[in-house]
Amino acid sequence: MEIQTLLKRFCDYSLHIRGYSPATIRRYKHAINAYCKQADISHIEDVSGDNVRNHFFNGRVELKWKSNSYICYHKTLVVFFRWCIENGHMTTNPAMDIEVPKLEKKIPPKLTKQEAMRLLEVVYNYPHKYHFLRYRNYAIFSTFIFAGIRRKELLDLKLTDIDLENKSLFVRQGKGNKDRVVPICDSLAETLGRYLIERQRLNKTCPEFFASLNRNMGFSTTGLKRLVQVIKGASGINFSIHKLRHTFATLMLEGGCDIYSLSRMLGHSDIKTTTIYLAASVEHLRGQMTKHPLNNL
Repeated sequence: MEIQTLLKRFCDYSLHIRGYSPATIRRYKHAINAYCKQADISHIEDVSGDNVRNHFFNGRVELKWKSNSYICYHKTLVVFFRWCIENGHMTTNPAMDIEVPKLEKKIPPKLTKQEAMRLLEVVYNYPHKYHFLRYRNYAIFSTFIFAGIRRKELLDLKLTDIDLENKSLFVRQGKGNKDRVVPICDSLAETLGRYLIERQRLNKTCPEFFASLNRNMGFSTTGLKRLVQVIKGASGINFSIHKLRHTFATLMLEGGCDIYSLSRMLGHSDIKTTTIYLAASVEHLRGQMTKHPLNNL
């Protein structure tokens, strides 16, 4: 049977039955198509232990896959082949015997407190053509830095998800299909409130919280990418949206936030994922060293 036919059935099953996100489905398609192209096969009967091993060897040696990429491709093929076995299209899983490299433990990249402040200053003082853009863009970057939510979570925010009275932000079906509530500080609440005034002034009635300038609809992924590029050029600061999330986590630890509360705010399923920020926060570690009982001798 053709792999593309099985891939479509597998993706439909993963999306509609297992409830995986569209991003996961795209990853599945990309990884399996990459394997088929490299192995030059089109039918499930052509899958073998040799061409699977060659695929991963080529990825590691020729394409210079990092450990994380290697593991991601491996997980995808294991799951796909397992589904094929369960549905009677294969008898063995050739990816199960493939060795997996150890995942590197890298300190997540972040901005310093001074860089974060400068970034917000540049966003606010940038020569925007309209007042709406100034307050919306400043609110967007403030939300990333003061709440630490992901890009998709920000774009999916609805008007009803922001509770300025109780100073909270509701993330609806974030990564892993999990809801969570993130408290917001006074500074962010004031910024969002000022943006809402501009939003109402332009009669924006779309359900999305962050609205487009020219149309009565939510701010798009493409628009956000363009905005990031503009601010990177204007500020001279090399950053990504996920780097702003790392910045939020590190600054929270440096400010004295406990690791459990931070894990809840970030939406991590496992608190071990959050502990990596302990290594990124030198100030937090330095503060803990002052607690040594012999420190004052």
